Amino acid sequence: MTFGIIGSGAFGTALSISLSSTNKKLILWTRNQDVVNSVQEIRENRLRLPGYILPQNIIVTNDINQMRNCSIILIAVPMQQLRSLVELHRSSLEGKILVACCKGFEVSTGQGPTSILEMASNKTAVLTGPSFAADLASGFPTALTVASKVEGLAQYIQSELGTETLRLYWSDDPIGAEFGGALKNVIAIGCGVTIGAGYGSSSRAALMTRGYSEIISIAPYFGAKPETLSGLSGLGDLSLTCMSSESRNYRYGLALGKQQSFDKNITVEGTSTSSAIILKAKEFKLDTPVMAAINNLVVGKVSVSVAIQSLLSRPPKKE
Repeated sequence: MTFGIIGSGAFGTALSISLSSTNKKLILWTRNQDVVNSVQEIRENRLRLPGYILPQNIIVTNDINQMRNCSIILIAVPMQQLRSLVELHRSSLEGKILVACCKGFEVSTGQGPTSILEMASNKTAVLTGPSFAADLASGFPTALTVASKVEGLAQYIQSELGTETLRLYWSDDPIGAEFGGALKNVIAIGCGVTIGAGYGSSSRAALMTRGYSEIISIAPYFGAKPETLSGLSGLGDLSLTCMSSESRNYRYGLALGKQQSFDKNITVEGTSTSSAIILKAKEFKLDTPVMAAINNLVVGKVSVSVAIQSLLSRPPKKE
């Protein structure tokens, strides 16, 4: 059996290294010829994940037609690029088992990744949960959720992709899994801001907890099961992302809190997700003060002090 991975960023590369331990053939597709050259020369993606060797059973290519030979294709590209990728390469993806490994909502439509993948296949799933690329590539024990609404598909993917160090749990709630994976990035930005601005760990804990409560409260309006959000794809991912400087979203928040610039070449999914969720919240007339404050910061409407004050000045309420 051959697995395909689309996207040679840090996570896509790390995922290929992790899955290579099963000794199955893996095809890692990239549009970047420099990545292909790097791997062919030194078996390393020095552009996106330097220091980690890609085993010989990983083939790196920029020929998308090689995906036609894969039974399961994992797609690890930035969320806002997913639709264009599917539209451009639909013929190579049609009818395949497609597993989204990106987190967020499309700003223009509010859709999650599996909805977009359904343009090419009716066999879709999402792989999500607390995981940093370096941990995966290092072979550290990691647990993730694979979720699909197609009966039996999540269990099948679980059986095929699990390794000695990558433990997968299956779910029939892809919307909930996507919801947790997307919104934790928004809260992580806010947590980074609190530390960057010097407000301390207690403030971060408060923001993280109230942010999680906000996610749980609005989940049913989007068709997500609140109980899914207490698992790896929700609370697990939120805890990791809000507490570690390895998180790009958290680091972005740190820079925002310190009023420093941030590398524009680094993908920060939480910025676009914050705008997408606020648009949907307005549509459903939902109260999302934490995420609204973070979005206002991200788009430059308010300063850090004004955003914090907007939350602290809200009327007292029951927890």
